[in-house]
Amino acid sequence: MDQNHRSLKMSNFHHLHQQSSSFVLPNAWDAISAKMFEESGFEAIGTTSAGIAASLGYKDGGNIPLEKMIEVIQLITSSVNVPVSADIEAGYGETIKEVLETVEKIIATGVVGINIEDGTGKPDQPLYDLSFQKEKIAAIKELSYATDDASLFINARTDTYWLHVGDATMRLKETVRRAKEFEEAGADCIFVPGLTDQTIIQHLREELSLPINLLASPGMPSLTELSDIGIERLSCGSGPFRATVTLLKTISDEIMGQQTFHHMMNDAMPYDKIANLGGK
Repeated sequence: MDQNHRSLKMSNFHHLHQQSSSFVLPNAWDAISAKMFEESGFEAIGTTSAGIAASLGYKDGGNIPLEKMIEVIQLITSSVNVPVSADIEAGYGETIKEVLETVEKIIATGVVGINIEDGTGKPDQPLYDLSFQKEKIAAIKELSYATDDASLFINARTDTYWLHVGDATMRLKETVRRAKEFEEAGADCIFVPGLTDQTIIQHLREELSLPINLLASPGMPSLTELSDIGIERLSCGSGPFRATVTLLKTISDEIMGQQTFHHMMNDAMPYDKIANLGGK
């Protein structure tokens, strides 16, 4: 990808977070899922670490080898023309140096943005120390400026709600605190998966100036309501992947239990269309 094309994609991705209405970011786990999202009209695509890991036989949470994750992200970015943002979990490294090595490799795939999370995966210390996470984000921002004309979009994820950290009052205060510190370090957006309560979402919007990203989840406000509140982005996460696997299980159960093929045959995409999706 030439630098001008990459810079245009980065600019377009940043612009999506400056609109008056919420935009939906679908999350792909392979080339064909990315192509389907692009064909449906989505203006950008994210990757799902959970979907990629599960599709390759790994548990989510940084268990998939980085090289395998990068290979899939490269396939996704080279399969579509829209901007792609990569979920790199906590950065595949325990030190700033290791995380920066990861980000360098991710930037080389052609992505325009990343998700970087503060969850540690450790029950006794669920979140990374705030100063360490802030330093990590600042280092990534500095690296992105050094390697590109345009800035890599940093979606800083906090797992305060995802991991139910603290009581309700403390959780909101810690989310606001982390978001403000992440913004100061160079984050372009704050991602708060697990937050679905409309009143708390409204309060968070009032407290923060940077764009807010939420995860599509049961019981959350509608897209219209989120737009009215001022939420910029709604990610699908592993939802499409889980829905696809659920359909596969339904097909399997029908074949084995009823000896019929209705779920497999009904409304299935023709073979010729799938066969012609191999090229960009």
